[in-house]
Amino acid sequence: MSSDQDHLQETDTEARFEFKKEEKSAFETEKGLTEETVRLISEDKDEPEWMLERRLRALEQYQEMPMPTDWPGQPDLSEVDIDEIVPYIRPDIETRGGAEEWEDLPEEIQDTFDKLGIPEAEKNALSGVGAQYESEIVYQNMQERWEEKGVVFCDMDRAVQEHEDLVREHFMTTCVPPSDNKFAALHGAVWSGGSFVYVPEDTTVEMPVQAYFRMNSEGMGQFEHTLIIAEEGSEVHYIEGCSAPKYSAFNLHSGGVEVFVGENAHVQYSTVQNWSKNTYNLNTKRAICEADGTMEWVSGSMGSKATMLYPSTVLKGPAATDNHITIAFAGEGQNIDTGAKVYHNAPDTKSTIESKSISKDGGRTNYRGLVHIADGAEDSKTNVECDALMFDNESTSDTMPYMEIQENEVDVAHEATVGKIGDEDVFYLQSRGLDDDDAKQMIVAGFIEPITEELPIEYAVELNRLIELEMEGSLG
Repeated sequence: MSSDQDHLQETDTEARFEFKKEEKSAFETEKGLTEETVRLISEDKDEPEWMLERRLRALEQYQEMPMPTDWPGQPDLSEVDIDEIVPYIRPDIETRGGAEEWEDLPEEIQDTFDKLGIPEAEKNALSGVGAQYESEIVYQNMQERWEEKGVVFCDMDRAVQEHEDLVREHFMTTCVPPSDNKFAALHGAVWSGGSFVYVPEDTTVEMPVQAYFRMNSEGMGQFEHTLIIAEEGSEVHYIEGCSAPKYSAFNLHSGGVEVFVGENAHVQYSTVQNWSKNTYNLNTKRAICEADGTMEWVSGSMGSKATMLYPSTVLKGPAATDNHITIAFAGEGQNIDTGAKVYHNAPDTKSTIESKSISKDGGRTNYRGLVHIADGAEDSKTNVECDALMFDNESTSDTMPYMEIQENEVDVAHEATVGKIGDEDVFYLQSRGLDDDDAKQMIVAGFIEPITEELPIEYAVELNRLIELEMEGSLG
């Protein structure tokens, strides 16, 4: 490919994420968080009384909790002022709960998601697609062959109305209660949009389902909720993508993810996030895994000014398994604080955590993890491996693992490495005809290969391309 073609490809890829649209909304709340705001959101959604009551309880808990500040090396959250955030914006679309046909969406929303590869990805690689714009799902579709098997993939607002018993039982009760942390409580008060996935017993959804979350407005918060219920013997792969254009004012993303993995079920949750460099990404994600079940988290975090994200799994039943593969990239002005949490609460449970981080131009990455093995969880096994790659002396990478072992008959391993890109490696590749930038990009591509191997090919290519653009300083 010629240099001109390379430049055109880079420009096209940058444009997919950096474009902005003129704001058009049907309804939005004022800035800040009050009881009146919470009631307005619930009223606009025509929610049942029990959901409003849960929102108001979460609001009370949020107001009582202090802002987290005491973790060593955590990102500075002093700029996060909820009084300056618009928590709810309903875009101007005719169909509440999302259009079933792409052509029914307003032209500007179609254009936004077309640039992000939706619905093209739907045609090529997916069982179902959901697209969220600001605070609401604007498009939702599921292939008929899965609907005929009883699989449900819809937006959370519709699920509250049409699958009320399931949602009421699982929504922010045992998995991610509002009391978990301040931002989980915030999320419980003002959540909007997100996905509901239900997979019946012994049903395998052979192609992934995807949701894409887009923030378009300046100074807004996005608080989507994802609830996945995989019954006994079922299998599903859920892919989440996120992006936002860059503005001068900060944006806040505080989503919530709850996954229930039934006996002998298998759920993979993959995330490729490219928030702009003015976004604070403060999510809570957790799974509860029953006997012989398997939960897999695959995460790529490139964007945001600051990220605090620690997907966690409670291994509740015997022989349950949890696997984490994560990559974090921090450039100038970024603090990406990520990790994983695993709770071994039953015998014969297994977990693996593989963390990769890259920092350049003074960026900071940090692995913060917790492995807890309870008394009685005998014969449990865990392996944690953290690798960090730095481009320069100004960048920072730390590893902060916590191991809480209350059982003697267990197998625990932890390994961590930190290093710079070696001059000799770059020189070797240059001697084979690559320039300096291409040599470094090849080294990074090899470094992150364990993650790209776990993604469908379309998303692996996208992840590699985003990393290349981040290395060039072209995004955000």
